[in-house]
Amino acid sequence: RCAGAGATALTPGATLARLLAYLRPYLWPHFAGALLCMVIYSGMSGAVPWLVRSLIDDVFAKRDHQMLGMLPGLIAVVFFVRAGVNFGQSYLGEWVGESIVYDLRGELQRKVQRLPVSFFDRTASASIVSRMTTDVLLVRQALTEGATSILRDVTTTIVLVAVAFYLDSTLSLVAFVVLPAVVFPVQALSRKMRSLSRRGLDTLGGLSALLLEAVRGARVVKAFGMQDYERQRFDGENRRLRRLHLRAAKISAFSAPMTEVLAAFGVAGALWYGGGSVFAGNRTSGGFLAFMTTLVLIYDPIKKLARTNNIVQMGLGAAERVFALLDHAEEEAEEPRVVADDAPRPQQGAPAVVGANTLCFEHVCFAYQDTEVLHDVSFEIGEGEVVALVGPSGAGKSTIADLIPRFYEPTAGRITLGGLDIASLPLDDLRSRLAVVTQHTFLFDDTVRANIAYGRSDRSPEELQDAALAAQVDEFVARLPEGYETVIGEMGLQLSGGQRQRLAIARALLKNAPILILDEATSSLDAESEGAVQAALESVMRGRTTLVIAHRFSTIRRANRILVVEDGRIVESGTHAELLEGGALYRRLHQMQILTEDAP
Repeated sequence: RCAGAGATALTPGATLARLLAYLRPYLWPHFAGALLCMVIYSGMSGAVPWLVRSLIDDVFAKRDHQMLGMLPGLIAVVFFVRAGVNFGQSYLGEWVGESIVYDLRGELQRKVQRLPVSFFDRTASASIVSRMTTDVLLVRQALTEGATSILRDVTTTIVLVAVAFYLDSTLSLVAFVVLPAVVFPVQALSRKMRSLSRRGLDTLGGLSALLLEAVRGARVVKAFGMQDYERQRFDGENRRLRRLHLRAAKISAFSAPMTEVLAAFGVAGALWYGGGSVFAGNRTSGGFLAFMTTLVLIYDPIKKLARTNNIVQMGLGAAERVFALLDHAEEEAEEPRVVADDAPRPQQGAPAVVGANTLCFEHVCFAYQDTEVLHDVSFEIGEGEVVALVGPSGAGKSTIADLIPRFYEPTAGRITLGGLDIASLPLDDLRSRLAVVTQHTFLFDDTVRANIAYGRSDRSPEELQDAALAAQVDEFVARLPEGYETVIGEMGLQLSGGQRQRLAIARALLKNAPILILDEATSSLDAESEGAVQAALESVMRGRTTLVIAHRFSTIRRANRILVVEDGRIVESGTHAELLEGGALYRRLHQMQILTEDAP
């Protein structure tokens, strides 16, 4: 089952608050140290106007030689301390930002592992990867360059504004009257930048998906001569992404000049009014120059804040996508174990110890995207029984198999294991008792040994060797350049289809679970390999509860019972001999396969 509903859209404020919550573990000492450095940096910036005023009024106007001797040392100390704390806040800010990104990526990875299979059915893998890479990098940029810069520049601006009002409150009112005119355009541009960032990242995910498909399907693309078609698809999405990025670049490029122009009006007003008062003798030259120096110093952090705001808005757009993934409904959380079936796992080739491993479907229905796929399916697989499912393609056989490990949930009815509804079992407990081999073999870009022992590092080399021998893996591994240490490439493409499937079978055998699900497990094997692997599977299936899905009737003749599925319903049931005698659909499917195999 899925816990909760789909993700709810967050407001920008809620997104920022949630993002800043990741800062809490690093408040002390790293963030506190960075904040202290920012305060000191701002204080040093605020000291500069006083140094300028002393230089003009005391040194030049009053010809104070003592102050002239002190000022160079004071200036050197101020700028040395300023440089040191600037380094400290930059490094500590980066440390905090990278730590938050590390936490966020780890949380995303754990979340992806808990998402239901249905999520992956409708979400492109490239989109998921882009959220864990590109989006998280933008979040990092917002946190390190954005948040750190905001704290530093806001603090500096506040200190300098306070200094300006202390030096001359009248000129400050004249200079800062334009500030409200900056706020409203910046807010409007921020909303637009955040929206463009989110749309750009969505488009980038689509672009990555197209590229990934073209790479993985290179053989199909070339075989059908569709290179131009793929190029056109990619170019269309690439143009869309370019348009979005250029619109964002236009806003980003406009922000700083807009702030600069508005600030110029304030500076011009203060210069005109203040310069006139100096001529009139109402202000000293040093005081006026100190004030103008403060304005110049204020201009720099304000300009940086306008630029930083764009970075933060892009980060917030990325954070919205990241949190949408984190908030997505996941598989049912682990519950207290209502079932404690600790029956020992059988040894390779040995009968399983009798336990609660009887599977039962009770009036099960299943709908996928409002289309009913299974209708009132009921059957039982007794302890140690082998039950096979056959039927036309699309009849619902694989869907039945997918319901057992709870990749999907029935829309009606229930499935029991040992008399208990599997919905009441913790997922880890249920899946630990299952070994699954499907027709869609997935292998990792790793060694042969690592693929067989996937998730089973506790198994001995002898057990791994036994599983490999049983699945006829040893025969082709001997011809690989590095044997079991050969890296087989992405999706195992350096191996043939049959070799890949034998590796998947060996992986399932090593798990040594009491319940086996074999969904077209031998579909990619040639006749000779299939015979050898089938003999091994029959040995291993002995004593285990086994569900077999197969098109080849040679693989299911010895099943205890065969169920014929058509249009999501079980329409016939019996042994191979009984169905040949009295099963119309089974007999027709059997005859069609004989004709196909006999065809030249």
